[in-house]
Amino acid sequence: MTTESLATSEAIESMTDEFLVSTSSHQEMIETVISTLQQHDTAMVQHTEKGYLWKFQYGSVEVFVQLTGESDDDFLTVWSSVLKLPVKDELGLTRKLLAMNCAETFESHFAIMNDQVVVISQRTVADLSPGEISRAITLVATVADNNDEMLRESFGGS
Repeated sequence: MTTESLATSEAIESMTDEFLVSTSSHQEMIETVISTLQQHDTAMVQHTEKGYLWKFQYGSVEVFVQLTGESDDDFLTVWSSVLKLPVKDELGLTRKLLAMNCAETFESHFAIMNDQVVVISQRTVADLSPGEISRAITLVATVADNNDEMLRESFGGS
């Protein structure tokens, strides 16, 4: 690819992102991404005063996406549980997850939430592009689906 065509491609991608941001809400962009990833019509959405919460099946994991609102101070949070605690070797699990956080999770990471090991990504919606929404949801879903069975086999839990 030439420098000129690369610059043209980047300009088109930037204009597409700007168009989608100006014509779509974060909620609509999230629903579009989920519709491309969900399997067997598993997507569900709940709307409350705290925002929106989606849940869908991706491979062997359930993925949750929460949008607290549309203002710059609101949050997009994506997570998926991969292992319930306790496990047989918590020190070994901790070491494994820290190593994986460094090398394999990109903008997502492993964490503990409600006695579960989860893959999670969170950020404010300020300047959030459609590409970033897609990447966050896809990364969490893929990292969780690629690692849940291995972690259960290696460390127990459920």
